[in-house]
Amino acid sequence: MSQLKKGAVLNYTTIILTNIVGLLLTPFIIGKLGDSEFGLYTLIGALVGYISLLDFGLSNTVIRFVAKYRAEQNRVEEENFLATTMLIYLSISFIILIVGSICYLNLEDIFKDSLTLEQVRRAKIMFVILIFNLAICLPCGVFNGICIGYEQFVFPKSINIIRYIVRSLTIVTVLMFGGKAISMVIVDTLMNLFVIIANAGFVFKKLKVSFKLHYFKFLVVKKIFSYSFWIFISAIVALFQWQSGQVILGVLTNTNVVAIYAIGIVLGSYYGTFSSAISGVFLPRATQMTVANASPKELTDMMIKIGRISFISLLYILGAFILFGKQFVFLWVGETYFDSWVIALIIMFAYTIPLTQSFGILILEASNRVSFKAVMFLIFFVIGTIIGGFLSKKFGAIGMISGIVLGWFIVQNIMNYYYHKVLGINILRFFKELFNKTLLIFVLILGIGYLISYLPGDSWLNFFLKAIMYSVVYFALMYYKGSIEFEKLLFNKSIGNLKNKIIKKRTS
Repeated sequence: MSQLKKGAVLNYTTIILTNIVGLLLTPFIIGKLGDSEFGLYTLIGALVGYISLLDFGLSNTVIRFVAKYRAEQNRVEEENFLATTMLIYLSISFIILIVGSICYLNLEDIFKDSLTLEQVRRAKIMFVILIFNLAICLPCGVFNGICIGYEQFVFPKSINIIRYIVRSLTIVTVLMFGGKAISMVIVDTLMNLFVIIANAGFVFKKLKVSFKLHYFKFLVVKKIFSYSFWIFISAIVALFQWQSGQVILGVLTNTNVVAIYAIGIVLGSYYGTFSSAISGVFLPRATQMTVANASPKELTDMMIKIGRISFISLLYILGAFILFGKQFVFLWVGETYFDSWVIALIIMFAYTIPLTQSFGILILEASNRVSFKAVMFLIFFVIGTIIGGFLSKKFGAIGMISGIVLGWFIVQNIMNYYYHKVLGINILRFFKELFNKTLLIFVLILGIGYLISYLPGDSWLNFFLKAIMYSVVYFALMYYKGSIEFEKLLFNKSIGNLKNKIIKKRTS
């Protein structure tokens, strides 16, 4: 099996592992730390996340330029680029320490209305450790970029999987012996140092890569930042989308509210991860269609095909979470996290249609037209975050996510107009065919699922029984009544391939 195929397998393994372990570990961590301490841990992590933006998207830039110079077999330019990048990174680390010091000295003032003096003391300790972590990890992220640029996916991804497993087991052990949030931050720092040492050893010893400054030109620096700029903008957008709420709530409310909000965000992000695992495999197809100058009709047809597959998959999760999500959250982290279920539902409702249109994003990336999308998303996520801040004063965590989702809704409609006018995609036809059969059948499934939800009991066994009954109803009705011929053929082909693999294994 090639590095590419092994890397893809390890990538999906990582997604499954992080999601499953996250679901298992989160209630344990909350139980050991308590809502307030967990909220404090989340809050400081989100605050340091802002400072991590000083990476300026350089990690992705390393991958691109290393791959380019390697393809050109230009060792001198590769060495010079890596040395220049490391100088930039060292400058960034110095800036991080300065910015971190300023923030550290003002933490009491920033959180004077929301944290107690003891919480501020613990927050400062965690903040110092995380800033040190960031100052070391950002420059050393270049080693991971080199591995990917050399198409050596197996080693770094395997190291990350090992790190995640060891980290999870260590955190369980530490918390069992009375450790708190500070202990978790120390564990994370040690695990990151392990990854850095392992990746650096692989790069220098196995790949024989060198960092050597043959010459220094500002033109090289300009080239680096001109590529990384839009990646940097996208990172800001992701920050406002997933982490800004924690910091604002931490300033305006308290750590308990931050904990509730964080759990809702975690569940919402899992929803997006599930869909990206489906749509991500279509980037090569999007690139091929762009290079071949595919017609607007061909692009629309492909967007409909991918969109419907994603929509059917997403509706399954959305329906289950509407019907049984509250029971799941109560069993998972406790009844005090009711608002987390509401927050996750709001995210899922807002996220569903954009996720079905992911092919449009892939086309923008393949045709190098990401600037408009990045700017629009940044503007409206900032506006949404500001609105959410005002709403949170009265409605808490739900108000915060409502503001962000409002910005999300507006920018998605702008992008629909952009898809239609610039890419030529027939958006009206897309929605008409997306909802064809699926929406009506989904409403029917929700009705049947509502009856299933009356099955008495509130245990995990009861939850899984309801989930199984719902799954049978969903897939039976969606297959026979909600799907079109193409989707049935795709499903039958997948099942046939699976059967053939099982038979082949038994006979071999």
